[in-house]
Amino acid sequence: MSKAHTTIIALCCLGLLTLGAAGCSSEIEQPLTPTYKTGLARTEQNSSAFAKQFPEQWALYNKNTQGKDIAIPHNDPAYVSEVLKTDTKYKASYPFRKHDGVNAPIKGKPGAAQPYLKNLWLGYPFSWEYNEARGHTYALYDILHIDRINRYGEQAGLPATCWNCKTSMVPEWVKQYGDDKFWSMNFNEFRPENKINMRDNSIGCATCHNPENMELELSSIPLKDYLARSGKKWENLTRNDKRALVCAQCHVEYYFNEPDHGPNKKPIFPWDKGLDPVPMYGYYDNVGKKKADGSFAQFADWVHPASKTPMLKAQHPEYEFWYNGPHGAAGVTCADCHMPYVRPDGKKKVSSHQWTSPLRNDGMIDNACRQCHTDKTVEYLRERVQYTQDKTYTQLLIAQDLSVKAHESVRQAMEWTGYKSAEFEAKLAQAREMVRKGQFFWDMVSAENSVGFHNPQKALETLALSQQYSQKAIEAAMAATNYDIAKTLEGDIHKLVPPILEWSREMQMEQSNLDMHVWTKYLKPLPKAPKMWDEQKRIVQ
Repeated sequence: MSKAHTTIIALCCLGLLTLGAAGCSSEIEQPLTPTYKTGLARTEQNSSAFAKQFPEQWALYNKNTQGKDIAIPHNDPAYVSEVLKTDTKYKASYPFRKHDGVNAPIKGKPGAAQPYLKNLWLGYPFSWEYNEARGHTYALYDILHIDRINRYGEQAGLPATCWNCKTSMVPEWVKQYGDDKFWSMNFNEFRPENKINMRDNSIGCATCHNPENMELELSSIPLKDYLARSGKKWENLTRNDKRALVCAQCHVEYYFNEPDHGPNKKPIFPWDKGLDPVPMYGYYDNVGKKKADGSFAQFADWVHPASKTPMLKAQHPEYEFWYNGPHGAAGVTCADCHMPYVRPDGKKKVSSHQWTSPLRNDGMIDNACRQCHTDKTVEYLRERVQYTQDKTYTQLLIAQDLSVKAHESVRQAMEWTGYKSAEFEAKLAQAREMVRKGQFFWDMVSAENSVGFHNPQKALETLALSQQYSQKAIEAAMAATNYDIAKTLEGDIHKLVPPILEWSREMQMEQSNLDMHVWTKYLKPLPKAPKMWDEQKRIVQ
């Protein structure tokens, strides 16, 4: 080989080494989100205002709406057939009743029902109605139709906080009414047509983008508060962090603040001790009401009527499961899977703004999953996801049943009139703490919308802990009665405490309905009242 050739090869190798070193360097600048001069006002809230300048994204956004204008129950055979073509085993974009495996609105949908939801949330608005959500563009429609919001009176029963993850209007309302006042205002005050546009003000462009330049931006005040508490500045975060956090504005666990800790009913992210279920549970220990001695009680969303246990209702902690799961730890963000790049015109590449599961069809799996898993087939990838979900769901149902049995064991112990342990009250207190803990850990997985896929290890660990805590609750309750209630707790829990299939605000207005189930008899009847609200219209003056 000539000297000239040797020199060329050496220079080429040196160049490759230099490029390799640069590729691994932390000094390489992060790719930037494109920015624009839209001419829109900084406070623009209507999503349709963005349509002219971003037609491809607008068309994809509107796909979130197509084919979903249907209520429960679904009786149209053609619609059912069409839905089942693109439906996934556990999730969907039609509002099926998540507790009902008997009167399933769409026949042939396996694996979706958790029959004890109404039992476990009894005494809390979630027990009246809890459906699979239709998605972001239907957020306002669905919240105005759900029985959790009181449509039978002036007061909604839940505060204005409940608008927080349904519309991008909240920051403007907070400016108008004040951070100290808005959150605890009556939800129904913002319901009428002159306050909000059902389609244009749903979760949309201004939720995640600065209308002036389309930079990624937070509209969530609770998430901004958390970043400030943790010493993080939005402008210093990486692009990947921002792409995940715009989703974390809503896909998170949160609670409504007690007035002793700041603005009443303001949503707070319980992350100060960590984002995993165990530290989050510990966070709730002293953020409740202020006691006479100046200390703070445990936070509780409500007290379960059957076991008199102060309960926590988990929300939808997708972010907390994703961040240290296989994809989150590898730097794969929410947008990579749920907003993959597509070419709607066959040429221009844009992020899909049809937010949905990649499993809905083969093309979505190809656009999302196979961008990294190029060596795997669509069929293989779908099977692996479902394998994880099947294993998680099996354990979820076991944890659910044990949680019901834990409540029932405490209920029976409270009703026990025979010989009691000398530590009866202490044992009951211990049992209730385990009931609370077991149900919260079950709910963290139940409410998380990936059915374990975002973090299989964390999901199964959390369900294992739930089952252990519920079993400890059962043992403590039995010990309180010297194990005399053990015989009455034997056998199938579904026969001992049947699932509550039907329950609503209207049903709770009748004492005869309260007497139908061993647990509902502990509830107080609601005052009889006609329906006052139909969507945005007040029908009773």
